[in-house]
Amino acid sequence: SRQGGLSVLPKDTAAEFSVRSRDRTYVVLAGQVLICRNYKGDVDMAEIDHFMPLLMQHEEEGLVSPVISHGSVHFLWIKHSNLYLVATTNKNSNASLVYSFLYKIVEVFTEYFKELEEESIQDNFVVVYELLDELMDFGFPQTTDSKILQEYITQEGAKLEVAKSKVPTTVTNAVSWRSEGIKYKKNEVFIDVIESINVLVNANGSVMSSDIVGSIKLKTMLSGMPELRLGLNDRVLFALTGRDKGKTVVMEDVKFHQCVRLSRFESDRTISFIPPDGESELMSYRINTHVKPLIWIESVIEKFSHSRVEIMVKAKGQFKKQSVANNVEVRVPVPSDADSPKFKTSTGNAKYVPEKNLVVWTIKSFPGGKEFLMRAHFGLPSVENDEAEGKPPITVKFEIPYFTVSGIQVRYMKIIEKSGYQALPWVRYITQSGDYQLRTNV
Repeated sequence: SRQGGLSVLPKDTAAEFSVRSRDRTYVVLAGQVLICRNYKGDVDMAEIDHFMPLLMQHEEEGLVSPVISHGSVHFLWIKHSNLYLVATTNKNSNASLVYSFLYKIVEVFTEYFKELEEESIQDNFVVVYELLDELMDFGFPQTTDSKILQEYITQEGAKLEVAKSKVPTTVTNAVSWRSEGIKYKKNEVFIDVIESINVLVNANGSVMSSDIVGSIKLKTMLSGMPELRLGLNDRVLFALTGRDKGKTVVMEDVKFHQCVRLSRFESDRTISFIPPDGESELMSYRINTHVKPLIWIESVIEKFSHSRVEIMVKAKGQFKKQSVANNVEVRVPVPSDADSPKFKTSTGNAKYVPEKNLVVWTIKSFPGGKEFLMRAHFGLPSVENDEAEGKPPITVKFEIPYFTVSGIQVRYMKIIEKSGYQALPWVRYITQSGDYQLRTNV
């Protein structure tokens, strides 16, 4: 799918904006185009002037959409930090491709500049131009792997070295994400299986929604061009092979790194790939299942009019006793006009964060099966606050190592390389909180 151009704009000033389309790239600040890369030329450069007024109009009307149209031109945009990245096209383009590309730009620029904001664009004009040239050609995405781009687009200034003037063969190889000739004294691959739990519990203690979002990340330190095969306890695979022993999982919305051979996975569920060097995300998935909240919260919040508010929060670990949750944070909302905080905890520390109207109760180590208590007392002003503040939920953050709530397992990791070296695979499991909310009555 081809597209017209691209722009990047600061988001907090009406006069500042940028547009990206499948044939053109702009970076605009305070109404002036800072960077423009014209890919195809089929969208008028003046179209960028319509984006910010249209966006502001839509925001005022409460009709903000990820796609904004002006005549035959469509703006597809995202926000990042203080910037807008916007793609423009006058064709019926593949929107998912455009958004994937915009987020990939954010990823690549962040790899290069650490922080993607106005200053990093202004301070790195030359590198930004070079990256835009390599990321897309005539409306088609090209080399988008930051590790490969860093082999020939560097930030080392204006040093001219003939040896480095050649584009790496990696760019034109079938395996564009991995360079040839990589060597390590010790060949290892580290596998992290990370699952985030999303839970919403209503004020009556019933779980309204829950799911698991998982990610398998690799840190590869392998010589040569190895072939890797990853085996999981995938229910579909077990059904295909006639095995049904042990616990299996049903993965949905599976998304793979480009290195995975999709045809092989679709035919026999084998995850086969030549890995990128270093760190990468091999795959992500979702498991749509009822999840028992791993850290259960009971709260009693009592408001005494024109006087005080009393808060009691009980936290219980509803996971295996041999597991421990680390760096637990229970965030309890309090009225915006509360003052004079006093706390008492059975473990950990509680502190008042007035700028966020929160009490944050921190427990560094929370063993499974244990129960802890926190009490808080706040004064309230004698004059009632008439502003409706709503009922924000209690939120919880945590991380439990060596544990997955879904039961997903890495059954094997086979490493095959023509030189026949022996390599060590290491596996680590982590469960952490995602969007973890418990509503209150007050």
